Amino acid sequence: MSSLPPTERLAAREATRVDGQNARSWQLVNARSVELFDAAQLGRADQIILDLEDAVDPLLKAEARAGVIEWLSAGGSAWVRINDCTTPFWSDDVAELAGVPGLRGVMLAKVESPDHVTDTWQRLGGATPVLPLVESALGIENAVSIASARGAFRLAFGSGDYRRDTGAENNPLAMAYPRTRLVLASRIGSLPGPIDGPTVGSSHAILREQAADAVGMGMTGKLCLDLEQPAVINEAMSPTPSDVAWAMDFLRDFAEAGGVIRDGSDKPRLARAETIRTRAAIFRIPVD
Repeated sequence: MSSLPPTERLAAREATRVDGQNARSWQLVNARSVELFDAAQLGRADQIILDLEDAVDPLLKAEARAGVIEWLSAGGSAWVRINDCTTPFWSDDVAELAGVPGLRGVMLAKVESPDHVTDTWQRLGGATPVLPLVESALGIENAVSIASARGAFRLAFGSGDYRRDTGAENNPLAMAYPRTRLVLASRIGSLPGPIDGPTVGSSHAILREQAADAVGMGMTGKLCLDLEQPAVINEAMSPTPSDVAWAMDFLRDFAEAGGVIRDGSDKPRLARAETIRTRAAIFRIPVD
């Protein structure tokens, strides 16, 4: 356990935190579990999200929201998942969270149109990032317009509700289409790679496998549900040492050859090598 005082521990953790554009692990924390907020902020997750939506009973949402605002105002820092625009709770969420110190941004539940994103962004003052959580067949089909909406920061996949909406199974083949739609929409909308849905359960092998599936599709982040999952996700969604070694060797050889494109395979390999080098620097992966 660290011997640093709590304030210094928090400052040290924030100094090494991966920013939201590049964050790999996004940990959801029940907004009623105020006693877990500090531990989550000090944990291994790149970003944390205090969940006011599915995790909170409708009768307790006002109380949970007040606890979140109190914690943020006292020096905490996190994203907040707010209720979707079709519910009576959305207006109170945006009205009370607008301008709260420590609010990094909001994750908007059940987004199905770009208006949901822009209306939320405007209600929050036009400066707070909105992370659209796409959770339905309609949302997936409208992913390009959602990604292009004013205020959209990065797309996320609500895989559980998507399966409930469509009847799809939880396997790589069934998840390939919605994941690809979100990856392509993010590229078209000039957003960072999208965030995959969570893995339910405690098996690190399954979590690692599902994170690898998401990476293979072009996703660059993943939602998680407890304090143990972020470390596995961060590892699975970072370049491996062998990836980094290949990238550095390729870039060195390319530079020594005068930076001349020799054939059609050089451009995609160059782009991949540069991406790996950039991500290795962001995630502080040692480079020989």
